[in-house]
Amino acid sequence: MSSSEKVVEKMITLVSSDGETFEVEEKVAMESQTSLTTAWDDEFVKDIKVDQNILFDLILAANFLNIKGLLDLTCKTVADMMEGKSVPEIRKMFHIINDYTPEEEEQVRKENQWAFE
Repeated sequence: MSSSEKVVEKMITLVSSDGETFEVEEKVAMESQTSLTTAWDDEFVKDIKVDQNILFDLILAANFLNIKGLLDLTCKTVADMMEGKSVPEIRKMFHIINDYTPEEEEQVRKENQWAFE
């Protein structure tokens, strides 16, 4: 390769747990076990989102077996599914029956008003 030729490497942006971003070559990022795990997690989550029963069974199993990484991943998946949804949408999604009287529901909304803002 002559000195005038340049090899263009694919760059990947990594985000640390404190929000700092880094741009690194793909081959460098792939050496990181965290990056590999995250890519695998993303694919895994796509598959389990389809079947809520499997997702909830995995949460129970991960909790019982004390598998923190799997518990975190599956709980985050449920949280992501709920994000931006209204109370009626969440009830419908998770087949939750509202057994509050209108008065009880109003009281709960008053006590937890911050959650409805």
